Amino acid sequence: MKNVKILHLLLFLVFLHACFARADFAPYFYDNGPYSHNGNLALFSLSEDTAVGTQIYSLNGTDPEGQEVRYGISFDPGSKEYFRVDPVSGNITLVEQLDREKQDSIDVLVSITDGRSEVVERVTIFVMDANDEKPDFQNMPAIIDVLETTESGSSIFKVEAVDRDTGSGGSVTYYLQNPQPTLFAIDRFSGVLRIKSGEMLDYEKTKTHFVTVVAKDGGGNFNGKEQFMSSSATLTINVIDAQDTPPSFIGTPYFGYVYEISVPGSEIFTVLAKDGDVGNPNPIHYSFEEGDDGVFHINKTSGCITLLTLPIYLKREIFNIKVKASEVSPEGILLDYGLATVVIRVVDLNNNPPTFYGEKGPQNMFELTMYEHPPEGEILRGLKITVNDSDQGANAKFNLRLIGPGRMLRVVPQTVLNEAQVTILVEDSAAMDYEKNHFLTYKLLAVEIDTPERFSATADIVIHLLDTNDNAPKFSSDYYIARIPENSPGGSNVVSVTATDPDSGPWGEVKYSIYGSGADLFLIQPASGIIYTQPWASLDAEVRSKYNFYVKAEDTEGKYSLAEVFVTVLDLNDHPPAFNDNFLETTMVIGAPVKIEAVDDDAEIPNNVIEYAIMKADPDNNIFDINADTGEIMLKSYIKSMAIIQNITKQRDCTWSLVVQARDRGQPSFSTTAVIKIDITEATQLKGGPLGSFLMHNRNKPLQILGMLAGVIIFMVIVTVIISTATFLRNKKSNRILPNRRVRRRKQHPWNLKNPFKKPENPGVKFRVEEEEPEPEVVVENVNYNNNVPNVVRQWPPPPPPFAPSLPPPPPPYIPGERRWAVPTVSATVAAKPKKKPVGTREDTVNKALVSELKMRLEQKRMKHH
Repeated sequence: MKNVKILHLLLFLVFLHACFARADFAPYFYDNGPYSHNGNLALFSLSEDTAVGTQIYSLNGTDPEGQEVRYGISFDPGSKEYFRVDPVSGNITLVEQLDREKQDSIDVLVSITDGRSEVVERVTIFVMDANDEKPDFQNMPAIIDVLETTESGSSIFKVEAVDRDTGSGGSVTYYLQNPQPTLFAIDRFSGVLRIKSGEMLDYEKTKTHFVTVVAKDGGGNFNGKEQFMSSSATLTINVIDAQDTPPSFIGTPYFGYVYEISVPGSEIFTVLAKDGDVGNPNPIHYSFEEGDDGVFHINKTSGCITLLTLPIYLKREIFNIKVKASEVSPEGILLDYGLATVVIRVVDLNNNPPTFYGEKGPQNMFELTMYEHPPEGEILRGLKITVNDSDQGANAKFNLRLIGPGRMLRVVPQTVLNEAQVTILVEDSAAMDYEKNHFLTYKLLAVEIDTPERFSATADIVIHLLDTNDNAPKFSSDYYIARIPENSPGGSNVVSVTATDPDSGPWGEVKYSIYGSGADLFLIQPASGIIYTQPWASLDAEVRSKYNFYVKAEDTEGKYSLAEVFVTVLDLNDHPPAFNDNFLETTMVIGAPVKIEAVDDDAEIPNNVIEYAIMKADPDNNIFDINADTGEIMLKSYIKSMAIIQNITKQRDCTWSLVVQARDRGQPSFSTTAVIKIDITEATQLKGGPLGSFLMHNRNKPLQILGMLAGVIIFMVIVTVIISTATFLRNKKSNRILPNRRVRRRKQHPWNLKNPFKKPENPGVKFRVEEEEPEPEVVVENVNYNNNVPNVVRQWPPPPPPFAPSLPPPPPPYIPGERRWAVPTVSATVAAKPKKKPVGTREDTVNKALVSELKMRLEQKRMKHH
């Protein structure tokens, strides 16, 4: 037994040794105080506006053996879990939104373990307030009743609002939110609402007031910023009416009437009054204050005024009665009152309307027949009208009015009392026109003036108008414009004129006639107004293109009107252009143009506008240009001398024949041609002095040369007569006997025009005339086939060329400084000997031109045949 105890003791000792050899200490948290953000959360506080997901704290602890620790967090069963912890780092994160007003502290179980031992501690986290709550009204919105007699400055309501925030965010101040001035004021801190000093409520003005109260906190921090929060509510104040307003009459002013047929007890008028305190009105009591004279009575509850006597006993025509309306209290005492005046007029009963009378009694239709346009102011004596109103005084006073078309008639008198004779006067004679209205209908209206009934009566007045010849025929236009082509046959219609006469019967028939200086070629149909040309008339725009005359429209009594007719003769292209001569001859100096001209007898453009063109030039076509508008013929710009021309033609002859066409621009177009013989020369110094220059310049004007020669001969004859007379007189005075003289006749020589300033030369063999061979008959055809110029037929051969005349006298000796005369040289078919220039006469030049022209036309004819 003893050994067993010893054994147990040994075993116990071994166990104790083993226990001490294996001893393990529990981990623990650091306690870093309430303002630390790591430790064991002891005395930790957190603001309620902390955002979810924020790391708010770090658990921090250690193990004595240096073992790695793990952290944990838990809550009491049923509690909301606001936090989550990272077991390794101990970081605590907010996972639910805090609200101090719902829960101002949170109990949390935090734990730390080293794997063997775990230490759990209960800590409390305090939730700190943030200004996140609005003030909350406890007794609003609300409706209160306030008596309108409540004194100013009196308290009528206390507003209560609570803010669950703490500190300044939980303090509340009050304001009134009104856009306009109000009758009320509120204490900022207590919330007591009062009537402003000096203000009173008035039920009659405003029955209900709406006051908006704003409750505002003192502000506080929220999410790191200062924030003020407020809320508002409406207080409805109903004003309770008080008996402070007297009764007032409705519908004033008042007027009543007593008529001739009224009897005692007849109702005259009823007044109406209401208590001014409409919220709680009192009954009204009516009475007369003054002016009733004991002949009227008023019902004290209804306000009905009645007559007490017959109208014949009334001493006045107008009564001004003051009626009193008083409030009656519930105890039957008369309180405040109001006054009104009732005007009662004693009048005749208006029971008779105005009435119109004719010769046989009452009548409402009057008729009259008369001619149109009577003199203004004339009385319509055919109308016998009387008007009457049987009432008396103002009831018998009425106005007369005439209602109808325009202001043609006027009624007299316009105001009637009882009875009057009605007179109708003509006001506008011109408007009374049969052509406008065959008859006129008017309403004669009589309307009472001063009566409430405004009785009236009407009568119809019908006036039948008779026609007179008061209108002259009138043309549809003041003038007529007509156009007619020239060469129109006689009797062609020109224009139709129209005139109307609105008069009736024969007065409306119109007869037409024409007159005037331009009417000789025209006639008019008297009935229809158609104007046409005389049967023998021939209109030619080239002779006269404008005619104007007057047309007259006349009725049977001679009344008429005039219109002017303008007739234009339209030009037709009926004339071809025409040259003065179909064969022209001229000289062209190189560098100077030659102008031809044709005339078209048409009257208007484009019929008389002429265009020129060169149809053919012989011997060469490419040497001339022509201005299509002016007809100026000129050499090509590159031709500057005779040498160029001779080089082109390979001839020394510088005479050209041109076929020039003149065409008008009419439709259809006409044209004609002319042959132009042009002698081309250069400007040279002319020998022979002024006389030779004159002859050369005027060689194409034989009449002018003959005139000059005749003048010289006459001058010489006069000089000879003067000398002979002087010699005879001298010999007669001396009485000398002169011996006989034998007259020797010399052989007659042909006339040679010699220049006295030249030395004579031997004319023997200087010139030689070349004979032209005769040619057959040549027909000159018109190149333009649309004209009316007949073909020109010339016979051939022409007369033989003349013999060469005597040579002109030699030129005068050249005097230095004297201006030499320069005229164009003339080329012809007379061939000179070598180194001598040929000299030809004008007749020779013409003949040669004809030969060249006929050769050219013959060549054209041959080319056509081929």
